[in-house]
Amino acid sequence: MRLALSEISTVNASFVEDVTAYTAAGFEAIGIWEMKLPDDDAANVALLRDAGIAVANCVPTVPSILPLRLPGMEGPPEVEERVAALCASIRRLATYEPESVLVITGPVGDRDPAEARRLVVEGLHVVAAAAREAGVRLGLEPIHPGQDEGVSFVHTVADAVTLLSEADLDNVGVMVDTYNLWHEDPAAIAAIADRVTGLHVADEPSEPGVEGRALPGEGGTRSLEIVRALREAGWDGSLDVEIFSTPDGFWGLAPEEAARRAYAAASALAQTVP
Repeated sequence: MRLALSEISTVNASFVEDVTAYTAAGFEAIGIWEMKLPDDDAANVALLRDAGIAVANCVPTVPSILPLRLPGMEGPPEVEERVAALCASIRRLATYEPESVLVITGPVGDRDPAEARRLVVEGLHVVAAAAREAGVRLGLEPIHPGQDEGVSFVHTVADAVTLLSEADLDNVGVMVDTYNLWHEDPAAIAAIADRVTGLHVADEPSEPGVEGRALPGEGGTRSLEIVRALREAGWDGSLDVEIFSTPDGFWGLAPEEAARRAYAAASALAQTVP
C-alpha cells in the first residue's frame, strides 16, 4: 500500500516545500491541492519525477458544483462557471497522472433541494465527460453530516451511489475519507471497493472540543476498520493522510515535522492491515 500525504495537511507550505518534506519523510505519493500548484506544470511534473514521488488524489481549486459556504473557499457563485472551472482543473491535473480527482456536490444553500440535486446531476455529466476525455478517474466524495450546510448534501456511500445512479454515471466512483465516513459501517464501504477511487485517512479527535482532525490511530479504530475492510475486499490504492487543523494544532507544525508525524502514523496503520 503506497503512503501519501495530502497538501492541505501542511497548508502554509508551498508546493516545493511539500514535495521536499514529504519525500524526506518517506512518502511515496503526494495528494495535490491545485490551489498550491505553481503555474508551470512542466516544471512541477519534473520536480515530482526527480523526487521519485507519485500523485495520489487531487483536489481542484473549485472542488464543488454548488458554491461552498466555507470562508476563503466559496469560489464563483454561478454553477456554470464552477463546472467550467472543474473541467479545466481536470484537464490540467491529468498532466500529473493522479490516482483520482475528487468532486463534491456543494451544499443546497438557499435553493430548493430538488433544484440543487438537478443542478448537481447536470454538472456531474459535464465534469464526468471531461474526466473521461482526459483519462482521469473521477470520484464523488461524501462529506461528514456535520458539514451539510457548508460543503455537501451527500453524506454516505449510499447517498453517493444513489446520486450517481440517478445521473447514470457508472464511470464515476466514490472518494472515501475515513473522517467524513466515521459514522459509516466499514462493510458498506467495502461493498463498493471496486468503485473507490481514492482514500483519505484521518481520525476524529479523541478529546472533546478539539478542532480539526487527528492523525490515524490517534482518535480510535475506525480508520483501521475502514482500511482493513477495503484491503480485504481487494482495494489497493494509496493511503492518503489528510489533516485539517488550526494554527495552534497540526497546521502550526513545520512541514518537515508534520510530514514525519504523518508518515509515522500512516506507516503504523499500513502495518496493521493485510
